[in-house]
Amino acid sequence: MKLAILGGSFNPIHIGHLALADEVCRSLGYDRILFIPACKPPHKEARDVVSAGDRLEMVRLACAGDERFGAESCEIDRGGTSYTWDTVLCLEQKYASVLEGKIGLIMGDDLLPGFHLWRNAEGLARKCQLILARRPMTVESAAHANKPHGAYAQADFASNLDYDFAADPLFSAAVRLDNAVLPLSSTDIRTRAGEGGGFKYLVPAAVFQYIIERRLYTHGNN
Repeated sequence: MKLAILGGSFNPIHIGHLALADEVCRSLGYDRILFIPACKPPHKEARDVVSAGDRLEMVRLACAGDERFGAESCEIDRGGTSYTWDTVLCLEQKYASVLEGKIGLIMGDDLLPGFHLWRNAEGLARKCQLILARRPMTVESAAHANKPHGAYAQADFASNLDYDFAADPLFSAAVRLDNAVLPLSSTDIRTRAGEGGGFKYLVPAAVFQYIIERRLYTHGNN
């Protein structure tokens, strides 16, 4: 089985995430994509973040309609700050009997300038097949954005428009994905949900219903 992983807060998961996973399967021949909600991302401030249980359940609901997709809870189960290196080691062991080749690590191009700051980035670049996906360049609301902090803020893609990933040796064996760039962000969806705006067709139907029923992202429910 060719396995790739897509991590993030998934706060909430939306159709852009699913479209990206579909493109990885179609273009690169991966059989299975695991969506991995972070317990606590090491590189972002946490604002408007609903519980880990809610985020994991939304991922499960989103994946339910496609047998290629699955929700993986290892980072939430582990607790604390979520490091991709630990996750890859865990999944290599978990799927050792069926894993074919390297695990694919899907990364948005907004993360590339700061990748060298990740725990054991060089090890990840050797151990995984890095899959570099295009992401929309968005300007997020200061009130709702989960912004990079510390050293990650200095390496933020928006502040490094001249960054050349092709010249970075960490990405010498990476695959560039020519995926569709959908102008969606979880930040915008949270804002719309909190303000009573429309977002019904920006997330899977089951996720929309879950957000509405549990009144997620409304005042006092973050």
